[in-house]
Amino acid sequence: MKLSEYVSFDAMGLADLVARGEVTPAELAATAYEAVCVVNPRINAVAETWPADETAQDERGPLAGVPFLIKDLGVSMAGKRMELGSRLAAGHIAGADSSLMRRFRRAGLVTLGRTTTPEMAYSITTEPVLYGATHNPWDLERSAGGSSGGAGAAVAAGIVPVAHATDAAGSIRIPAAYNGLFGLKPTRGRISMGPDVDEIFNGLAVHGSVSRTVRDSAVLLDRMRGPEPGDPYFATQPERPYAEEVTRHPGALRIGVLTQPWGGRRTTAPVADAVAATTQLLESLGHHVHEADLDLGVGWDEFIHGNAVLWTANLTAWMDDLAGAFGRPVDATTVENVILASYRYGQRVTGAQFVNALTIRNRVARSVARYFAAYDILLTPTLPELPVPLGTYAEGADELDGLGWLARLLDRSPFTAGFNVAGTPAMSVPLASDTATGLPIGLQFAAGYGGEDVLFRLAGQLEQASPWNRRTPAVWAGHGDNT
Repeated sequence: MKLSEYVSFDAMGLADLVARGEVTPAELAATAYEAVCVVNPRINAVAETWPADETAQDERGPLAGVPFLIKDLGVSMAGKRMELGSRLAAGHIAGADSSLMRRFRRAGLVTLGRTTTPEMAYSITTEPVLYGATHNPWDLERSAGGSSGGAGAAVAAGIVPVAHATDAAGSIRIPAAYNGLFGLKPTRGRISMGPDVDEIFNGLAVHGSVSRTVRDSAVLLDRMRGPEPGDPYFATQPERPYAEEVTRHPGALRIGVLTQPWGGRRTTAPVADAVAATTQLLESLGHHVHEADLDLGVGWDEFIHGNAVLWTANLTAWMDDLAGAFGRPVDATTVENVILASYRYGQRVTGAQFVNALTIRNRVARSVARYFAAYDILLTPTLPELPVPLGTYAEGADELDGLGWLARLLDRSPFTAGFNVAGTPAMSVPLASDTATGLPIGLQFAAGYGGEDVLFRLAGQLEQASPWNRRTPAVWAGHGDNT
């Protein structure tokens, strides 16, 4: 199969070719490896590849034979390295599949490698010391976002049609927005984090994916969702598969619009224009759209501080475990300066501060729930600005403590983290692009707890009304045919 043919199909399209015998999983894997060779030297999105083992997958799965990449964090594949983007965990080899990895295998996916992540997934740009910066395929001088930046760049450049991602403050939606992709953060408790942990970052983090089409994310979420024995809680299962929701009419939805964030950086003109255009599109589709104000339930500074306490306390315990397991010190020889500063901040968090941070989490969740009692959807920008140049987040970062580093991250991504704290689903949809630069602009749609069905119905409608799949970045595997 030629690369130009391969990149013209989404995951479901490739799976259909396999099911009809028009291509084999081995042929698809070979083409995916070729795509890595063509584009990865320029974008540095794939940290490692390994030989495909089609026999370890379920050939009856809905994505049987489709090439796939997992993030270098959060999911374990037996016998493969998982280094968390950090020198502290360099060389770590997983001893067994995690629950989610087993689900990927049952879906039929053929996992060929792992994508890059910032160290400990603790940034919204992917520029780790361990394997260097990941570049945005739309503009190589710009960030691919984070923390699932490798996944975003790899899918956008055509290496695979869909890839695993995680999201603790926007890490699915931010790379989706930066790279012109669809990315949905599921409801807290939708996907098991087991068996090694019950929650990550006290429920702020979830698994998911980024993809070029809505249906790929829906089909994959159908295979990822559901509890495992011992999970402390789980979201109620949907009435029907999400794959079916994509083609169902959403009805006339009550949609509130929030153009400016609760705090942090103000929305720039190109992004505000994209929100206005999206509002017009929604109205033309019959939705009831109004300006709205979702109250977070706490002030912005309090929101940042509560997140900093939860993030750094969890990070510190996590890093101590890694240091003990690998016999390495936690210092400047093993971790980056901002991570070391965050680690030290977490060491000083008291039990009382931690409990207070959980109270903030509860207040945010209750306030967000009140909004969704009156509205079906909230529309915001995914980010207030276009993809930033590489190195932007590093400027002066060595002077920041753990609170200062998190404040910097949330300053530039003020719309996304609230839905992690609330535990509600939200998606970034690539409905716009900047007329001056051609860079993609993501629009975020959030729903109430368990509302992925509503989001997928709306996303399917938007994809039909304003298709984005014909737009491709400058670095695109489909340009690499040499036959």
